[in-house]
Amino acid sequence: MTDLGIVIVNYNTRDDLGNCLASLRASTQRYTRRVLVIDNASNDGSAELVRTSFVDVAEIIETGVNGGYAYANNIGMRALGLAQGQPPAELPRYVLLLNPDTVLPPDALDAVVAFMDAHGDIGVLGPKLVRQDGSLDLACRRSFPTPTVSFYRLSGLSRLFPRSRVFGRYNLTFLDPDEQADVDSVVGAFMLMRTVALQAAGLLDEAFFMYGEDLDLCYRIKELDWRVVYYPQVTVLHLKGASSRKNAVRATRAFYEAMKIFHDKHYRAQSPAWVNLAVDAGVVLMRWAAELRNRLRPKGIRRVASA
Repeated sequence: MTDLGIVIVNYNTRDDLGNCLASLRASTQRYTRRVLVIDNASNDGSAELVRTSFVDVAEIIETGVNGGYAYANNIGMRALGLAQGQPPAELPRYVLLLNPDTVLPPDALDAVVAFMDAHGDIGVLGPKLVRQDGSLDLACRRSFPTPTVSFYRLSGLSRLFPRSRVFGRYNLTFLDPDEQADVDSVVGAFMLMRTVALQAAGLLDEAFFMYGEDLDLCYRIKELDWRVVYYPQVTVLHLKGASSRKNAVRATRAFYEAMKIFHDKHYRAQSPAWVNLAVDAGVVLMRWAAELRNRLRPKGIRRVASA
C-alpha cells in the first residue's frame, strides 16, 4: 500500500511546477508516495519538463483539454484508484491535492502524514500557507460561506473588523496564525485527505470550474463527521494565482460562479426567497464590478479574485 498519493494540476505554470517538483525531490521520504501531474492542455512545455527533468519524481497525464481544476484533479484521483472499486489495499492511505505554485520544506510531507496517523478522526488537513512576502494566505483556513458569513466578507466588514469573532469568521482572522484549529475548510492548494473519508464523500464536484470545489468537498467530508484541521506546525510557500492570472477574466468569472454554485447546492433550499434573491443579485453585481476593474488595469497587473 502506498502511503501518499499526490495530485498536481498544472496549466501553463512550467517554472512554478519545476520548483514544486524540485521541492518534492528534496523531501524526506519516511513514507511511500506516488506523484501524478495532470496537465490541463498547457502550451508552455510543462509536460515535457516533467518527462525530461522529473521522471524520478512524477508521472505525467495530459488531459488534452482544459476542463478545469476539479475535472483534472478527479482524473488524477481516479488514476490513483479512487472511485474505481479498488480494494483498500491497492489505494494510497492518503491523497494530497497540491498546487504547482507551492514550495514545500523537506519535512512537510512526512510531518503531515505522521500527524494524520496519530489522529484517526481527522479527514482533511491543511498546513499554514504563506505568500512570498511572508504574509498568511488567508484561504488556508476558512468557515463555510453561509449567506451571513458571505455578507460580512463581501460587504467589507471582515476587513474593517478582522479581530471580530463575528465579522472575521470566513478567514478566521481572529485566530493566531500559529494556532492549530478545527475549521470548516482548508484550501485545495494543499489539501491532505484520508482516503476512506474521501471515498465516502466522493470526488470533487466538476460543476466548479475553479474555486469553491475545495469548500464543497470539505463540507461533504464534515457531514460524515470527520474533522478538518488547520495544522500550522508545517508551513508551505504558496505563490498563489500563477495559473489563474494567465486568464484573469475567466478566473474572475469562475470565482463568482462558484459562489452561486455553492449557495445553490448547500443553502438555497433552506434560505428565504429574499436571501436567495440578494445572493443572486450580489454575485452578478460583484462579478461585473470585478471584471470592470480588471479591464481598466494594464493586462500585466490584472488581479484575480481570491478565496
